[in-house]
Amino acid sequence: MQISTTRQYLGYAVWPSAHCLPDGCFSSNVTLTRPDARSGPTLYEFYSLGYFVNEEDALGYSDQWARDWIDTRG
Repeated sequence: MQISTTRQYLGYAVWPSAHCLPDGCFSSNVTLTRPDARSGPTLYEFYSLGYFVNEEDALGYSDQWARDWIDTRG
């Protein structure tokens, strides 16, 4: 099962997700897109950022990780 909610942050569309693994843990993932008028949208995908015992923690980590990445990258 994969749950997600897309939101905007500093010009990026942020799509955090959590994937349930066979052992019942959740993998934290995130997809980012940023519009570019010249070449079209730029897509960034990050998988297995961390592993958590519940989906809520995995999604929260994905979201925070994305904000940190955007803040440091610009």
